[in-house]
Amino acid sequence: MIRKFLLLSIFMLSSIIYSQNNISGNVADNDSGESLVGVNIIIVGTNFGTTTDEDGNFIFTNIPSGNMEIKFSYVGYEDLVIEINLPYSEKFISVKMETHSEELEEIFVNATRSSRTIENEATRVEVIAGEEIDEKISMDPSNISMMLNESTGIQVQQTSASSANNTFRIQGLDGKYTQLLKDGYPLYGGFSGSLSLVQIPPLDLKQIEIIKGSSSTLYGGGAIAGLINLISKVPQEEREISFLINLTSALGLDLSGFYSQQFDKYGITLLATRNTQKIYDNNDDEFSDLPEIERYTINPKFYFYFGSTKTLEVAGSFSTEDRIGGHLDVVENSNTPNLFFEKNVSKRYSLQTKYSYTGGEKYFSIKNSINFFDRKLSIPNYLFSGEQFSTFSEAVYKFTTKYGEWQFGLNMTTEKFNDRSNANTDKGFTDITYGSFIQNIYDLSNNYSLETGLRIDYNDDYGLFALPRINFLMKISPNVTSRIGGGFGYKIPTIFTEKSDELAYRNILPIDKDQTDAEKSYGLNYDINYSTILFDKLVFSINNLFFYTRISDPLYLEFQSANNLYEFKSLDGYNDTKGVETNIKFSLDHYKLFAGYTFTEVKTHSNNSSSTFPLTPKHRLGIVLIYEVHGSMRIGLEAYYTGKQKLSDGKTVTDFWINGIMIEKRIGNINLYINFENIFDTRQSKYGPMFTGTSAEPNFVELYAPTDGRIINGGVKIKL
Repeated sequence: MIRKFLLLSIFMLSSIIYSQNNISGNVADNDSGESLVGVNIIIVGTNFGTTTDEDGNFIFTNIPSGNMEIKFSYVGYEDLVIEINLPYSEKFISVKMETHSEELEEIFVNATRSSRTIENEATRVEVIAGEEIDEKISMDPSNISMMLNESTGIQVQQTSASSANNTFRIQGLDGKYTQLLKDGYPLYGGFSGSLSLVQIPPLDLKQIEIIKGSSSTLYGGGAIAGLINLISKVPQEEREISFLINLTSALGLDLSGFYSQQFDKYGITLLATRNTQKIYDNNDDEFSDLPEIERYTINPKFYFYFGSTKTLEVAGSFSTEDRIGGHLDVVENSNTPNLFFEKNVSKRYSLQTKYSYTGGEKYFSIKNSINFFDRKLSIPNYLFSGEQFSTFSEAVYKFTTKYGEWQFGLNMTTEKFNDRSNANTDKGFTDITYGSFIQNIYDLSNNYSLETGLRIDYNDDYGLFALPRINFLMKISPNVTSRIGGGFGYKIPTIFTEKSDELAYRNILPIDKDQTDAEKSYGLNYDINYSTILFDKLVFSINNLFFYTRISDPLYLEFQSANNLYEFKSLDGYNDTKGVETNIKFSLDHYKLFAGYTFTEVKTHSNNSSSTFPLTPKHRLGIVLIYEVHGSMRIGLEAYYTGKQKLSDGKTVTDFWINGIMIEKRIGNINLYINFENIFDTRQSKYGPMFTGTSAEPNFVELYAPTDGRIINGGVKIKL
């Protein structure tokens, strides 16, 4: 009996020693000492695993004795493996993790006027940068339309069947409600708006910043739906020389070159492009699906450095384009009579100058842009011709106190349009807006940041506008961040809208200030982001954005049957858009999977009734799978879904998918690529005729799907 008792006691004691080791500890950043929440911890070769809590602490219980390897993994940090022998003499383990040596370069945001990284911005900003821009250039190096159209929540809308002009919508709202900037300058509005997306070459872009929701406080009127800021590359000490040659199956040719270098006292960047397109008819209806295009662009920029604190920037942009579409015979044989055509001849010139001082906690800048745009839009027996001259001037002073970062600014925007059409109704106008703004960014703690701002604008015709905004950043944990905010916006009435461009501005009356009010808005955004490592290898993140924007007194175009004229008026009601965007990303070794879904509901409310806004699909989905060996090769598969949508006459049209494959191989300094865009040839002409009437007087249908169909392009990029 005693023997059995001793044997049982020895067995129980050995079991306790073997199976009841406890390990606890804390994981922190090696540099800052800040505790890391959500670190994945596993004991290699076992099923034991855990994560750190909100204080960075962890604990293992009932661990067997012996030599153990404990592996620590966390997004943005080097994996760490430590060895211990259990039973372990120390009661508590302190672990320090190093940031990843190959961590991506921090992205600084310019659109918000702050000098913060995107992770520390209270305003939600999306950035297209680096390899993503390079990938999109391989798909379409002629313009930025594809870059924007394949971003979640942005829809590029074709406005002309003959000329392939484009505009874009953020969260379902018309393109006129979004500001398109280049390095903070408003260069692409007004008369030039419908041609801007298809005329901006992307080779000199460093990144594209997108802010969704009311943003008029930042740059003034027009940013009701948001703003897009195109950021140019800046010269570095290491010289960059790039060349691109691109050919398409639709008979397009793109030639681009870029040079950049920084010297001791000055720097320079230079972009030069030539883009040509032969007239292309994909559905054999004798009308162009892509117009004939010949465009030349030169963008020089000079930097002068006065010591380490003062910089003078002088930039120019010069572009000319001939664009003609319509019936094939009249385009290919210009003397052919009685056939429809649409011809755009445009010239765009701009000059930007900026002086800035950065010293310690203080910053000052003053800048100015002068823009000239000339366009002749002609169709049979009709010509609309005009010149747009606009300027933008701004002074900003920024400093830091114990109450955060402060910015004060003054600006003035002018626009003059000269109508040269010799029509009975002169559409010319002059517009001047003065603005002042104040903005504060205050860090309540390491994890909470508050951004507030107020802009006061005064327009000569429509009076005073007060535009407050507020945004709040919450770093709930290293894995979870959230932002909430909103602001007010406005838009001065203008004849330059998508609808008037579709009508070639024919029979449209100038704005009657007695019949129109400025469009005013407010908007709210809330987003939450979660990122982690799953199964010790799979990097995962998900972001949800919830949005709402309401526009009072929206402008609409009314047809007056008595005199066959169109007139802009203010609606006695409002438009609103609401919805959600979801972005999901997976990354495993050389594979990356992106999925973006948008639900959007846009409605017009008037006279106690509501109606769905035309050409706004409720559902859009994008899925991209990429296999990439950095510096060697890249293969991408894409699938984009557009749900059913209603036309202006209330008819519901079909949904559709667009699929693509891109392959790129790097050999030394040379990148060879081929891109199969829209491989299943999705196009609107498959769902019905593109026009009714005759070849001389066609009535084109409303555009909701691609018109060009399947296109294969390929080429070479050379970097020296």
